[in-house]
Amino acid sequence: MRSIILTTRLILILLSATLLLNAKCHSTPINYDATNMPVIKKTPVSSFLSEAEFNSLFPMHDKFYSYASFIKAINELGDIKVKVTRRSTSIFQFIRTDEVTGKSTIVRQDADWTETWAKTKPDTSYIIDYGAFCSGSSLQLDKKELAAFFAQIAHETRHGEDGKYNDGLMFTHELNTALTYIADNDDYPAVKGKKYYGRGPMQLSYNGNYGYASTCIFGDKNVLLNDPDLVQNDPVIAFKTAIYFWMTPQLPKPSAHDVMTGIWQPSAADKAAGRTPGFGMTVNIVNGLIECNKGDNIQSMNDRIGYYQHFLKLMGVSDPNCACSCGNMKPYTQQ
Repeated sequence: MRSIILTTRLILILLSATLLLNAKCHSTPINYDATNMPVIKKTPVSSFLSEAEFNSLFPMHDKFYSYASFIKAINELGDIKVKVTRRSTSIFQFIRTDEVTGKSTIVRQDADWTETWAKTKPDTSYIIDYGAFCSGSSLQLDKKELAAFFAQIAHETRHGEDGKYNDGLMFTHELNTALTYIADNDDYPAVKGKKYYGRGPMQLSYNGNYGYASTCIFGDKNVLLNDPDLVQNDPVIAFKTAIYFWMTPQLPKPSAHDVMTGIWQPSAADKAAGRTPGFGMTVNIVNGLIECNKGDNIQSMNDRIGYYQHFLKLMGVSDPNCACSCGNMKPYTQQ
């Protein structure tokens, strides 16, 4: 099973390396605006997920992926908000706010941002609130979102017994570390001698993804570009990259968080492509080019669905109207 996952991931990357988190490739604006979302009282994940429960969900997990590291990652990243503003179709500014210090810093501003011609173009913006991860909707919805998140990271890191769903959070990096996973990226260029193969719970891959994640998590793209091994050597950073991936829209894709919490609603184009809210849409976000629009017999997609249903049951929640499959959803393609 693991070798199949690695092979499909490589194919996906070859097909869409410039799509994932390379915002300059996209011209379609995101179809919702989280900029003026109301402040929601947040419920800590630790209040409804104990260490014993975490260990029961991942009975074979590598000690690297500890409950303490997971909760620390949630708490630390939860103090961060990033406002993303796009000018024209491909010019970006990121303002990162640390709620502990109250300091807001421009952590990315593209070269053309202040050009006269660019200033005449309309801006669109949204805010990524990492503190909203599985927190603040309702206890039932928070648990359902956490089950979906766990399903994705369990599948990405599994190594064990098919169909038992006890084998998640085992691999800290891909088995084949000879692959460099480097693509041309003006904003997040690869550092000579570094490899950007899959690491961490979401198997973060490619220099563009490492740079984008580093910008949001640390306020400095160079932290993970210079030292990608941090994602496999520091468990708190590893979990932060997974939470970052879950919470951060990848234009034109929404974030998985916004899908599971009902913030995202499909546009007319999404509806025409069969994209609807539900767990299946998160599969489309994570690995759509490989697993979606191919019918309902794709093993890897069904493995993710199986994990989701398994975790829902163990966490005492249900999703009776689950749109779990992406078998008839068109994946997002480069625009």
